[in-house]
Amino acid sequence: MPHKEEYTEFTPEQYPPFPDGPDFPSVKLETISLKKLEDGDEAELERAFQAFKGRGFVYLELAGTENGDTIAKGADEVAKAAEKTFALPLEEKLKYKPANKELFGYKNVGATNADKEGTKDTAEFFNVSKNDMIIEDDKMRRPWPSVVMEHKPLFAKYCRASHETGLLIMDILADKLGVPREEIRQRHLIDDHAGDHIRFTRGPPRKTIEMPEIQTPSHTDFGTITILMNWLGGLQVWSESSRKAGPLEPEGPGEWVWVKPKRGCAIVNLGDAAVKFTNGVLCSGRHRVIPSPGEQGKWPRYSIVYFVRPTDHSKLKTLKGHGIPPGDDQDEEGIEAKEWIYQQAIGLGSNHIGK
Repeated sequence: MPHKEEYTEFTPEQYPPFPDGPDFPSVKLETISLKKLEDGDEAELERAFQAFKGRGFVYLELAGTENGDTIAKGADEVAKAAEKTFALPLEEKLKYKPANKELFGYKNVGATNADKEGTKDTAEFFNVSKNDMIIEDDKMRRPWPSVVMEHKPLFAKYCRASHETGLLIMDILADKLGVPREEIRQRHLIDDHAGDHIRFTRGPPRKTIEMPEIQTPSHTDFGTITILMNWLGGLQVWSESSRKAGPLEPEGPGEWVWVKPKRGCAIVNLGDAAVKFTNGVLCSGRHRVIPSPGEQGKWPRYSIVYFVRPTDHSKLKTLKGHGIPPGDDQDEEGIEAKEWIYQQAIGLGSNHIGK
């Protein structure tokens, strides 16, 4: 029998493969090499640009770079720490719910509407602030469970590698659109306060094979770029461009298609801030999460996400570049990112965020 302090829910070596067949239609995403991006491979840079203009999702192959190796290896360790965090009593976890318009902290099962009818979601997650993880303990803005504090160096290293990887991709997209790199980077300085965070999520096993309980509702991400590591299926994207989609549920023709986990790869997608900065040239892909399919559904589903978001006081408005159509807001001051993201979260039906 395992020792009482050992946790065994997160066991990727035991997971069955993603099921094949017509009952599990999956999307074909471009696989982009992080090493080739770092090396400035022109063909790879162009493939990445076209993918982020189209669906807004790619597989990012992580091998061969320092940041990629940190993400690939670190995700397993972060997931193990996440399991210990979720094992805390509910009463203890609820002490860490967000406050004061913050999105950081614990979200319990059922705190978000999964559809327009108000059906509740089935996942729980912790949003762990990037800023709190990379600074000294006595400068943190809020308390965290002891298990999070024990893993703070791990989280800090993971945040830095993920943040720099996200900004590398945004550098490439800025170059393609004729936007000075500094216009993007100054809005995403890692030491400035922002909504950036690691999110670890736990979705429960399926209750029945036939019932696809929605764990995370249909949405586009609020920030600039998202880096996801997962081990089981569950992520789905809408088959049509998110530019045609409404709130919570897609509008018009299409279907939900699976995004298979791919060994050695992160799943990377753009968020609404990237769309705002580029006046719709880049795409924020609509997606949702349901329990894993087939035999995979017998396991709880863990995922580790890093969100790169604009710094709290940076302005959300169309940037100027030869590849960006002029926007009505280009000469306006723009809304501050913290308020904009808060409004986006409220619009999604999030009932757990700080008021």
